[in-house]
Amino acid sequence: MPPPPCSSAPSRLLPSLTLYSRRTVAASTAAASSPPAPAGGHGRRPLRYAVLGAGFAGLSVAWHLLKQSPKGSRVSVDIYDENGVGGGASGVSGGLLHPYSPKVKLLWRGAEFWKESMDLLRSAEQANGTAGSDTTSPDESLIWRRGIVRPPTTEKAADILLENAQSCLESCSLQVLDSDAAQRLIPGLCVPFDFAVYMPLALNINPKKYLQALFSACQSLADEASSLPSELKELKLYKQHIDNLHQLAGDYDSVIICLGAKACSLPELANKLPLRTCRGVIAEFKLPSDTVEEYGDQSPSILSDAWMAFQGPRTVSIGSTWQWKSENYSSTVSDEEALAAKDELLPKASGVYPGISKWDFVHARAGIRAMPPLTANGSLPLLGCLDEMVGRKSSCKFWLVGGLGARGLLYHGLVGKLTAEAAISCDENVIPSEFTCWKVIKPSH
Repeated sequence: MPPPPCSSAPSRLLPSLTLYSRRTVAASTAAASSPPAPAGGHGRRPLRYAVLGAGFAGLSVAWHLLKQSPKGSRVSVDIYDENGVGGGASGVSGGLLHPYSPKVKLLWRGAEFWKESMDLLRSAEQANGTAGSDTTSPDESLIWRRGIVRPPTTEKAADILLENAQSCLESCSLQVLDSDAAQRLIPGLCVPFDFAVYMPLALNINPKKYLQALFSACQSLADEASSLPSELKELKLYKQHIDNLHQLAGDYDSVIICLGAKACSLPELANKLPLRTCRGVIAEFKLPSDTVEEYGDQSPSILSDAWMAFQGPRTVSIGSTWQWKSENYSSTVSDEEALAAKDELLPKASGVYPGISKWDFVHARAGIRAMPPLTANGSLPLLGCLDEMVGRKSSCKFWLVGGLGARGLLYHGLVGKLTAEAAISCDENVIPSEFTCWKVIKPSH
């Protein structure tokens, strides 16, 4: 299908349109022949939303904007990401998903975070055609459902884990296993305090494949809605860098910033957000081809001083390093940086799973996390309206989804849902105050 005509692109931009919903061309042609009209309803121009970023947060916001818009409405969602879907930090994340802290304490609003992330995962699986399927080869899987084991490595950690494991979500339960049971799950696991906490329903996600599937789900949602005569929903992806927010203001009703650490590079937000950058490197290992003994097909991933996300019997990701205040946004890892990460992570991993020393280092990947400030409820994402901060000079409203830190996969479903509700209703009050209290915190420099 040819790209849509230039007249359908925002007037202030010359974007490279790479992906779009299948009804865009017909919708753009019809819109071009219609007179201007008020936004939103049937027979009116679409409400136009710009979402900056095609990672966890951006695609969640796009999904919920399309999903929550009222029946009979006309909605256009444009996603801008110069690196494409999953091209930033989200696409290189570890992929372990559960609603607990490293001490297996249920996180604040953990039940809601877990539910919303699971809802998006199901939608992505359906779009990918893999829902409920176990036939996909390990390397092609979207989700590995094998759980996670957390063995304590210090006496203090053992006491805390035992106490926290007494309460859990039914939808993501916790089990305390003795050393024999833990080692039956993972032969060779080191269990120095004779027990480990097991999360049987925790997941290991392939982040890049998941994001591509979630984008496909957004496309399908737009197409299905547009098959109804009273509705029009459009979705487009522009592989384009956005220099500043004001260049978008005249073309959209709302702009939602989901750029992670790069949000601070926008001139309107520079030195205004209480975020800290942290570069993380993840090391990939494989079993040598001549090694007969494999990691168990159903053995879970491992959480410890370093986490081990097993994608199959012969492939594992180990992470992650923490380089604070880094300005290196490149996903490329130099040989020197990769070696330093390997030397840091491998001893931590072998402390709980000594067999990892037989695996070969393959390569490393990296990304910058946007770390939020610590609050009484934990390190929570930053949400809310940015109109006062941006100094808007038009009717366009600006919104932020930022600071998801190392828990983007858990947080993205709920924060995308809340932000979409706020953008559609033009009401920040639908967002719980715990997510907007960052506005009174001194910005990080």
